[in-house]
Amino acid sequence: MALLQSWRWYGPNDPVTLQDIKQAGAEGIVTALHQVAHGEVWSIEEISERKQIIEKAGLQWVVVESVPVHEEIKTRGSNCELYLSNYRQTLQNLAACGLQTVCYNFMPVLDWTRTELDYMLPNGAKALYFNWVDLSIFDLFILKRENADRDYPEKVVQQAQSKFAKMTPVEVQVLKENILMGVPTEGGVTIDQLTESIEIYKKIGFDGLRKNLAYFLQSIMDTCQQLNIKMTIHPDDPPYSILGLPRIASSKEDLLHIIESVDHPSNGICLCTGSLGANSNNDPVEILKAVGHRVYFAHLRNVKKDADGNFYESDHLTGDVDMHGVMKELIAINQQREVPIPFRPDHGHQMLDDLNKITNPGYSAIGRLKGLAELRGLELGIEKTINQ
Repeated sequence: MALLQSWRWYGPNDPVTLQDIKQAGAEGIVTALHQVAHGEVWSIEEISERKQIIEKAGLQWVVVESVPVHEEIKTRGSNCELYLSNYRQTLQNLAACGLQTVCYNFMPVLDWTRTELDYMLPNGAKALYFNWVDLSIFDLFILKRENADRDYPEKVVQQAQSKFAKMTPVEVQVLKENILMGVPTEGGVTIDQLTESIEIYKKIGFDGLRKNLAYFLQSIMDTCQQLNIKMTIHPDDPPYSILGLPRIASSKEDLLHIIESVDHPSNGICLCTGSLGANSNNDPVEILKAVGHRVYFAHLRNVKKDADGNFYESDHLTGDVDMHGVMKELIAINQQREVPIPFRPDHGHQMLDDLNKITNPGYSAIGRLKGLAELRGLELGIEKTINQ
């Protein structure tokens, strides 16, 4: 049984159409109701409408990514129970429409973070990029977080001071927008909102956020069991604390703690090789071997790091992540399953004709088409070798 090739789609307003996706060879769609405000209940009517659009195009909706976890849940705020109730109702409505795999993250305030969205590669394509000096410029001189300089090596602070002094107002604004950008179609956060949240999370800390995640999972597990829903947490991206915010899904130890603290088959992992691979201390193959029994969804992409820990998103097969090893292990796990594990080519370079189009950062069509083709070939080659 082959892995299920899927593709992230941001809905009817996505520049990449369902017809484009079908031509790329994907069978499954990974999408969400991005138009619904975080924490609000997804109605059966809206879910059904989205599902019908997808099926009319000859595809199937295989993973819900994401059902966002409201900040009131992450922080155990005064309205936590209300949003937990809404979350459970959304899960019930999804299951009523035949959807049973849900991806989510527990990153405070910000989703994935990059400092540059159009990093030019030697071949002229553009990639997403994360640079510690640029992050520290934002932290020190735009956000102006108290004692932020203590979180960076002296060398990085000095480089940030020198670079910031030469930046134009336009360059400062672009950096600000890049870091504050949210999920495409959902919008980002403001400096004031981020500053307020940093103060809240300072009191919660690493251990507190871990407890809040466990509380969230415990609060929905009965619902998940009744409906046969598999929850899959996405690793932190990047996989370390930034801007003073705690991160609790950044390593093998973190992921093991998550599935062991709430030890239930519905409490699963979304394996994101690019997110985990951005930290040199992580071995995605080793992590997959450790938590593979709870992996129900996979994001496959690669990264290339330098000596200072900066990284850009490379071609899917040629970065620092051992994609052959990941795919080999994923195939072995998949062969033990009754239902195939869906994966998607995560992110992709802006290239060829897409360089002249407006695209969602990381989610242009041609770069992901290339990634899917490479991953499809890798999977087929490994399967042929195994079956000889």
